Amino acid sequence: MGKLDGKHIVVTGASRGIGQAIAELFASEGARVVCAARTLNEGDHMLEGSLARTVQIIKDAGGEAAGVTCDISEEDGCEHLLEEARAAYGPVDVLVNNAALNYYIPVGDYQTNRWIRCFKINVHAPFILSRNVLPDMKAKSATGGHCAIINISSGAAIGPGSGPYEGILRHGGTMYGATKSALERFTQGLAEEVAECGNIAVSAVSPSRVVPTPGTVHHKLVEGMDDPKGEPPSLMAQASLLLATEPVEKVNGRVTYSQMILGEFGWMENPVGRGIESKGSGYSEI
Repeated sequence: MGKLDGKHIVVTGASRGIGQAIAELFASEGARVVCAARTLNEGDHMLEGSLARTVQIIKDAGGEAAGVTCDISEEDGCEHLLEEARAAYGPVDVLVNNAALNYYIPVGDYQTNRWIRCFKINVHAPFILSRNVLPDMKAKSATGGHCAIINISSGAAIGPGSGPYEGILRHGGTMYGATKSALERFTQGLAEEVAECGNIAVSAVSPSRVVPTPGTVHHKLVEGMDDPKGEPPSLMAQASLLLATEPVEKVNGRVTYSQMILGEFGWMENPVGRGIESKGSGYSEI
């Protein structure tokens, strides 16, 4: 018996990295997984990874999955995703808002259209998708079903503090951090709103350390896929599984970090990184 037997899961940004790891783990736990992204086939994007590959890996392992190509920067793209997801597996039990975008450009050089597109994907899409799956989840909750919305955040939400700013200065993370801060505030606000339902958990989780993925390697946030200073994407997948399956009263409204939450619930030993060795974002402290 898997922890998610028969559950219908939607994971955005599932063509590579953290999203791919979450989709694979959830499928291995018995879920029927809809993997969403823009990249259908290898070579369609400059970064390695594709929906076709993620879905095939799941099926080769005996799991059940379907791929949906969509552009969630627009509302009709979000609606298309959920229409296809429900057509494949019915009402949604768990939504993982993982897809994100950043160009790592200082504010003074950021083009308005790029800034707006990042907010559309990183903040607006989680809002639209969450709002549109709530009817499914409220109906399931009313009959005792366990549902969850998991927002994938980032250590960028912590910010650089109030200064003084000395030493090596990092430029380019302002927009990404702003979107992830907004996502964490949205998480706790929605968690409060659905609390009366009793069986819907809304949470956010960030990596305790930077996860080596094709994206973080491209942006030079890590020194290759085997960078020992990073953490494997499997830890974010495990943390997401925890947030999707532990009792609602223990996880609803949590803004946390992968190793922090895994250690707290006894899912791993000797956790390190953000939330343990250093403070997390303000929303993780309340």
